[in-house]
Amino acid sequence: MSQAANIATQKKMGEIINSHHFEQLHEVFAPNVKDHDPADDQGPGPEGFMHWFTQFHSAFPDFKIAIEHMVADEDNVAFAYTITGTQDGPFNDIPATGKKIKVRGMQISKFNSDAKISERWGASHEVGILQQIGAMKKVPHLDEPPVLTAPASSNKI
Repeated sequence: MSQAANIATQKKMGEIINSHHFEQLHEVFAPNVKDHDPADDQGPGPEGFMHWFTQFHSAFPDFKIAIEHMVADEDNVAFAYTITGTQDGPFNDIPATGKKIKVRGMQISKFNSDAKISERWGASHEVGILQQIGAMKKVPHLDEPPVLTAPASSNKI
């Protein structure tokens, strides 16, 4: 399919997730979709995504995903996103705290000839979620951009 069709599918995925109608994820994922970075309790295929988002929604019933930046070619769509929500249910065996979260993530989706997602790579800042709900001590340097240095003799980075 075309780059435009793939982008439209990716946007539809976001609409499905933000409307919490996870049963519709079959419309955007190929039946044999391969998730290269699945969550620990995520099963295979579209059902695995439906299960994961349902569990996340039970922990953060008001969660939303906002796309911050997207790039695409004929076969792939990559995007950076922000997740926001309030923990009103258990998350990773941590009881509801009522605390708000805001974390970043990135995803790359590869599309088949039917403009359905056939492969997925990505990650959300789960450590940030755990820190924001008070389940993990904050590590200040993890929230700062890395400092790039080069040997003094090179004068180049």
